[in-house]
Amino acid sequence: QVQLAESGGGLVQAGGSLRLSCAASGRTFSSTAMGWFRQAPGKEREFVAAINWDGSTTYYADSVKGRFTISRDNAKNTVYLQMNTLRPEDTAVYYCASRSVYSGSARYTENDYRYWGQGTQVTVSS
Repeated sequence: QVQLAESGGGLVQAGGSLRLSCAASGRTFSSTAMGWFRQAPGKEREFVAAINWDGSTTYYADSVKGRFTISRDNAKNTVYLQMNTLRPEDTAVYYCASRSVYSGSARYTENDYRYWGQGTQVTVSS
């Protein structure tokens, strides 16, 4: 069982930055791909970014490419999402997700992720 805890959300003005963190429990973090998803009010949850087990491969949604950066620190069992040049349309609850243990390849879709955090609210004001 993997437990995920997000932090770093909050209220920011358009054009500002936030860094989300996701701390994972367990000894297999360094072998497992991670992802970030988000869900805006009234919308379905959508893919934001993903990173493979060693950080050498990353994927981004077109809507965040060039503004967001996903990274990981395997020594700290933590994955990050650096969000720059934030826009009001980035407002959402952001979820950290983990693939099954030892599934190291990054993926785009929710069904590829087994464990989910509780989410952290990001609100971008105009």
